Amino acid sequence: MLLIVGYVIVLVSALGTYAVHGSLGALWVPLEYIAIVGLTIGYVVASNGPRSLKALLGAIPSVLKGSSLNKALYMDLLAMLFEILAKVRKEGLMSIEGDVENPDSSPIFSKYPNIVHDHHVMEFICDYLRMMVGGNLNAFEIENLMDIEIETHHAEAHFPAHMVQATAGAVPAMGIVVAVMGVVNVMGSVGEPPAVLGKMIGGALVGTFLGILVSYGFVEPIANQLNQKVEEGGKIYQCIKAVLLASMNGYAPQVAVEFGRKVLYSTDRPTFTELEEDIKARKGK
Repeated sequence: MLLIVGYVIVLVSALGTYAVHGSLGALWVPLEYIAIVGLTIGYVVASNGPRSLKALLGAIPSVLKGSSLNKALYMDLLAMLFEILAKVRKEGLMSIEGDVENPDSSPIFSKYPNIVHDHHVMEFICDYLRMMVGGNLNAFEIENLMDIEIETHHAEAHFPAHMVQATAGAVPAMGIVVAVMGVVNVMGSVGEPPAVLGKMIGGALVGTFLGILVSYGFVEPIANQLNQKVEEGGKIYQCIKAVLLASMNGYAPQVAVEFGRKVLYSTDRPTFTELEEDIKARKGK
């Protein structure tokens, strides 16, 4: 939603101030709009493979949606991890084998649909719980593996943002190409009256104007939004990592979830008391 609000502000600021002393009709040069859009689409297609384009098309709609990562979701996550680790502490690691192998039918995981619906997060949790059940890796080895997986996920999630950022850098050049084409057209009409030439030159310069406006006012904000969502999305994996490693190092579930809580951003982090009371309340249900 804020993206749309920002777009409106950009348009009002650019076109509104221009309209005070100029004619908006002079900016309407349809062929230049079509040329810039076509050149930009061609640049994106030529610069990326099918997998990257698919990732881009899947990521763009997310900038219009609010983030699902908030305090309530992290409270659910920490409560779920506490419950599964409490079961391990009470009944042993083998007691969660069924939960890990069939998370959809797990009586613990099924209590937290907001977490379970994210298959990437559940896969991350279940994979490392499965390793813990197997008992073949120590905490140091699992931590190293977690770091590699999180880094890989982070790099992959950044692909669409990098693509949009590169496009934002290319659009002004597309505007210059269109402007030069207009200038070439003007040079072929030097015999026309000054009024006609002036209109043609003004139309040519619209290409440069459009390239810069579209790049910094419309495309680059999408790249920034995508980058922010990637950084926010990576935090949940860091939280899970902190909790599971603390448990592997022998900390009680109450302390292990505190490790995860401290990893979270301050805007999403529940207080110690909030988390403690929430877990106690869930126990009573």
